[in-house]
Amino acid sequence: MDIGSHLVELYCQFQVKPPSKNLPKIVKPTPRPLQPSSSPPPSLLSDLKLPSLSPLPTLTLSITDHDNLMNFLKSKLSFPLTPRSLLHFLKCKLHPNPHLTLYDFYIFSWASTVDSYRHDHSTFEWMARTLAISSRFEQLNSLLHFMASNPCPCSDGIFSCPRTEPIFQFSIEAYCRARKREESIWIGLVVFKEMKEKGCSPDVVSFNTLIRGFFRERKFEDAIAMAYEMIELGCQLSSVTCEILVNGLCTEGKVAEACELLIGFPSKRVLPEEYDYFGLVEALCSLGNSHRALDVVTDLKQKKREDALALMENMLKEGIVPDIVTFNCLLEDLSDIGKTVEANKLRLLAQSKGLEPDGMMDRVLVSGFTRERKRKEGQILVDEMLDKDFIPDLATYNRLIDGLSNSKITSRKKG
Repeated sequence: MDIGSHLVELYCQFQVKPPSKNLPKIVKPTPRPLQPSSSPPPSLLSDLKLPSLSPLPTLTLSITDHDNLMNFLKSKLSFPLTPRSLLHFLKCKLHPNPHLTLYDFYIFSWASTVDSYRHDHSTFEWMARTLAISSRFEQLNSLLHFMASNPCPCSDGIFSCPRTEPIFQFSIEAYCRARKREESIWIGLVVFKEMKEKGCSPDVVSFNTLIRGFFRERKFEDAIAMAYEMIELGCQLSSVTCEILVNGLCTEGKVAEACELLIGFPSKRVLPEEYDYFGLVEALCSLGNSHRALDVVTDLKQKKREDALALMENMLKEGIVPDIVTFNCLLEDLSDIGKTVEANKLRLLAQSKGLEPDGMMDRVLVSGFTRERKRKEGQILVDEMLDKDFIPDLATYNRLIDGLSNSKITSRKKG
């Protein structure tokens, strides 16, 4: 197909009307003020109506404007068309002309209909950023739908190309800034569901942007729902995610909700190890609720220790034996939270896998049994220590037994 045929095809995309004395002047579009949606958005996920693919609007050109555009294209657009040549035309030829800048997306869309041509990440990225910066969100929506079904030709899947995900992240940020909540949710879900299907590891940045946007609009329930949607899609929460959630709730006085949310994450094994919950504790203390702050710290520490117990069990079952110092630290942590029985079972498992016990290990467990008033279990362990020569003299033996006996007496008195 020669250049004349291409231009005839492009001509058919535009409607021509008779000349008018008061023709509107075609000028370079300027960003519009970002305004929130006037209609209340649907509830997250359950009632969400995903945006449908918008048909490309039809331009109406005067004969004079049409002739100018066609002459411009004929003189500046080279064939055969490639992503590189089209990008050069849009950036260096079309955009410097203030009367024709408006038609960048229509020429971009027309190019996608050319049989021998396919857009790649370079043209997708430039077009998406241009539309977002100029607040042309309806056209951006059409572009992202097109990208989701027509991936970059350098890869088989939409997110196999490393340049594609940043395009969606940038678009999400643009939608959130413009408070276009429904579209931003759609993009986020498309990104992560597609990545999960392709076996890719989702990036948390896009969801963090969405959650922060919800809090900015005071959509607390939607922000929390989006965090759980992340978990369902297999995306690991980051410490930044937790900070956004906790700070967003605490700023609005919803400290109790922040506590419940944070304490619920360890049970799902999604609370990041590096997360520092000082902000939540500080908020509780500032409200005079220091007892609740202590409870939160205790609960989170306990759940982390339980996770460490499960991890150690799996390691030992796989034949991975830790060093004695690390193992003793874990036993001490478990004893501190009242799980000495579980710690003792872990000791027996480790010994069966070849871990050589020492006196410190047994003393940690005996102390735990003493605090928990489990005299029988402690007595058995003390006798084992005696057989292994971990008790240096009779006085030490008697002191351990007396401690176990006194704990039993104290327990009876309290009963």
